[in-house]
This record gives sequence, C-alpha cells and structure tokens, in this order.
Amino acid sequence: MSIDSVDDARSEAIEHLEQFGLSAYAARTFVALTTFGSGTATEISEISNVPRTRVYDAVDELQERGLVDVQQSSPKQFWAVSAETAQRILVQEIEHRTDRLNSALNALGPRQQKHEQQGVWTVDDQPAVTDRVLEFVRGADDEIVYMTVEELLTDDIIDALAAAADRGVTIRLAGISSDVQELIREDVPGVELFDSMWLWSDTPAGRLMMVDREQTLVSVIVNGKASPPSDPRSETAIWGAGETNSLVVVLRTLFTWRLEHDEVDD
Repeated sequence: MSIDSVDDARSEAIEHLEQFGLSAYAARTFVALTTFGSGTATEISEISNVPRTRVYDAVDELQERGLVDVQQSSPKQFWAVSAETAQRILVQEIEHRTDRLNSALNALGPRQQKHEQQGVWTVDDQPAVTDRVLEFVRGADDEIVYMTVEELLTDDIIDALAAAADRGVTIRLAGISSDVQELIREDVPGVELFDSMWLWSDTPAGRLMMVDREQTLVSVIVNGKASPPSDPRSETAIWGAGETNSLVVVLRTLFTWRLEHDEVDD
C-alpha cells in the first residue's frame, strides 16, 4: 500500500470515528494505536499530532467506551482493541441509541399516518423515496396500487408487499417485465398484475403509488435515461395524503379509471 493510500485510510478512519461521537483527539489517538499496536503518551503524540497533555484525556474517553486498555507501567502503555471489537462496540452503541430514540418518539403520542396533508410534499434521492414508499406499504390496511420500473422494486419493497399481503391487503402491481412478474407471484401471493398506461420502461417516470385510496406518491428519474435508477441521486418524488388532497384526488381518479378499464378488458 502506498503512503498516500495509508494517509487516505487514516484520514477516513478519523473522520468516521468522529461521526460516531469521538472527539478529534480521541479519534486520532485510536487510529495511531491501531496503526502501531500500542504506545506511550509521548509516542502517540509524535505520530498523531495530538498534544501530549491531551493524549491522557483522549485515552480516558476511549477507555470509557471500551476501545482502549491501559497498562499500569511507567510510563503507561496504551493498547487499542481490534478493528472487529471496535466495530462491534460502536454498532451496539448505535443500536442502543436508536432503541432509546424510538422509545422517546413513541412516548410522544400515537403516530398519525393518515391524517389530511394540505398541499403536496417533496422528497429527494432514491433512498429517501424508497423509505417513504416502505412507510406507506407498511401502514396499508386495504389496498396498494403500485407502478414502477423493476430496478426500483427492491428486495425491501418486495418483502414489505409480501407482509402487507399476509395482512390481507390487496396488492396491485404494474410496470415490470413478464419475467419479474413470475418472481413477484412467488414472493407476493395473491398479487394482481395489471397493464400500465404506457410503456413504463421508456419513460423517465420512476413510481406511481396509491395506498388505501388516501395516500399517493409519484416520482421521476431526474435526468431521464441519462441518469440510471441505480444512481441514488437520480430520483425525486411528490406525495400527498388525505381524501381531499389534490394529488390524491388526481391519482385516485387515474388509477380507478385504469383498474376499471383493465377489468372490462378481462
């Protein structure tokens, strides 16, 4: 590995450790110890650009989080846990904080998923759009109508649709190829497949969705065919909720016409 590669890895490791809540000095100290195995305060200071007097504070911070052990010698020696142990400790911290956050948010009151939303709301970037779709699917009680390009029909969404079907929710799906349709039938029992209103794969549209006829979402691929669906920056969506919401009224009419037309053709 080149010197530049080592320096880049060190800088990236320090940056991510700071994002996990470590101070800059603690992050630099841990990376220095990881690089050289163990060291005294003087040695750490020389290779990490941490003032010697602040190394002890950094070590105390790391020791409180289980990331460093101390040998009671003269001078004291400090030793960093392995990368695998550090990862496990930090993941456990995140899970604990996430659980505490979830408990605190739930204590604020019941979730109101389907109240009337005035106007239309926007969400950008494919992961965020997918999160909103998953939220709608998981909250569905009666019906989900979903048109999409198959590149956006991720495993998480398929699993959520399958879980909704298990709850007795009617699933209607369009826009995917015949090969993928067969796979969907296996994963989502009882799914109803219908013809979309145009050749979905030839348009920059990303998704059209209606849940319980009270929530709707429509997304587009921002740069059309020049921006592949796999690009997380490529998608933007608008959504609305409530029986009288303007977006809901328009898409409900559109979907109702399409589904009734499809039934007549059958």
